[in-house]
Amino acid sequence: MSYTALYRKFRPDSFEDVKGQDAIVTTLKNQVRTGRIGHAYLFCGTRGTGKTTVAKILAKTVNCENPVDGSPCGVCASCKAIASGTSMNVIEIDAASNNGVDNIREIREEVAYSPTEGKYKVYIIDEVHMLSIGAFNALLKTLEEPPSYVIFILATTEVHKIPITILSRCQRYDFKRISIETISARLKDLMEQEGAQVEEKAIRYVAKAADGSMRDALSLLDQCLAFYLGQKLTYENVLEVLGAVDTEVFGGLLEQIIRQDVTGVMKSIEALVMDGREMGQFVTDFIWYLRNLLLIKTSDQAGDVIDASKESLARMSGIAQKLDAETLMRYIRVLSDLSNQIRYASQKRILIEIALIKLCKPAMEKDSESLLDRLRVVEEKLEKGVTVTAAPAAPNTAPSVQTPAVEPPKPPMPKAIPEDIKQVVSNWRSIVNEASGPDKVFLKGARLSLGGGNKLQIVFENELGAAYVGSKEHKEELEALISNRIGKEVEVDMKMLDTGRSFEDSFVDLEKIIHMDITVEEE
Repeated sequence: MSYTALYRKFRPDSFEDVKGQDAIVTTLKNQVRTGRIGHAYLFCGTRGTGKTTVAKILAKTVNCENPVDGSPCGVCASCKAIASGTSMNVIEIDAASNNGVDNIREIREEVAYSPTEGKYKVYIIDEVHMLSIGAFNALLKTLEEPPSYVIFILATTEVHKIPITILSRCQRYDFKRISIETISARLKDLMEQEGAQVEEKAIRYVAKAADGSMRDALSLLDQCLAFYLGQKLTYENVLEVLGAVDTEVFGGLLEQIIRQDVTGVMKSIEALVMDGREMGQFVTDFIWYLRNLLLIKTSDQAGDVIDASKESLARMSGIAQKLDAETLMRYIRVLSDLSNQIRYASQKRILIEIALIKLCKPAMEKDSESLLDRLRVVEEKLEKGVTVTAAPAAPNTAPSVQTPAVEPPKPPMPKAIPEDIKQVVSNWRSIVNEASGPDKVFLKGARLSLGGGNKLQIVFENELGAAYVGSKEHKEELEALISNRIGKEVEVDMKMLDTGRSFEDSFVDLEKIIHMDITVEEE
């Protein structure tokens, strides 16, 4: 006897066996029970969610001689004929290969004849969105006013391609993706019936990889069982067969990215390739891993929405503490762009390596998310005592042009400097010494000036210092230090020195002015 695939062997025969579509099943059972059966149904949803299966069960139920609570009995002659595919009352049509006007005209001619046995002739048109415009027009009149003994069930994965004139004549049912819990419970039950030993963790991974499709889950599990025939199927076995990667590998890889260990990252990719891992699946799973870290970082109840053990959650929480949410979002963006690129690429590995180098070296990108990641790297270097220097300005290679020298306008002198600003300037070095590590380094190289509205301006020579100290958190920390020192609240404003201009040409040097005042008073 030939082998039957699991998804065919365990295809539901009654509404009770359908999992994950409770609302649709209840509605159809009530219609059958009360005799309120429609003449046209449209079943929408992603692959493997039960559209064709429910259509066949509905066709069997409306023709069943002894229906039980809105479901087919499964034992009468009509149920057996439909189950075996020999019934003349159920006509299945694949619109992908029968999408012309002539095919629909044949249906229009056939519906004129009443069923020889049973109550209804049921036409199940799969992938109906593949019909041509002419075929849709030919179907329109028949679909609007079919004979009382004809039922149309249209199934599609792309409902947006169906004309509105067809949609308006059908009862529409949207089949949702099936949850991981529902798929896992179904697989576990079927494996017990099969007498196969499968680890709980392996079943959950297959359910997750199926992406809401029960048929895909059964096909993947069938593939894994065939590879380890007669053996207990473990989580590691499933990863090997499906070319997937364990979360511990992702954790190690992310640690290398955080350390900017490009060599280590390249070695990790080499190991994955040599192990036969599928690179496209690797990128998809890595994005999911980063998504979970982002949830942990931004939510107190992340454990309720992340499918992972307590041990895995604890490990991910430790790694999530090393990154801010903006950096994680940058990682997800870069890898999402990569996922679109490698779908049809011949050199997937090279594209992946380039993307991971980008993650290791945020200086290669110029967007704001990358700037925050670069600040994180600078913080870590400062904490380790590594000297950070600003990048040298690019030399001006343009040919010199003889133009009359124009003296840049000098900044206007303030009429009077507020006493609280004077106190800040006088105590500036003490205030800076109380700041945290990175803040202290940037502030020591900054200069003080007076801005509009009598704000204290802190001028930096590079963009990095202005962006770091100017962030909301660090700015509030500095204002608190000033307030504690002088007993007054002073608003500060961060500025960056324009390239090619000196501080004296652009700003009033408060420290110099106040120092002069102090010297005069002493005399």
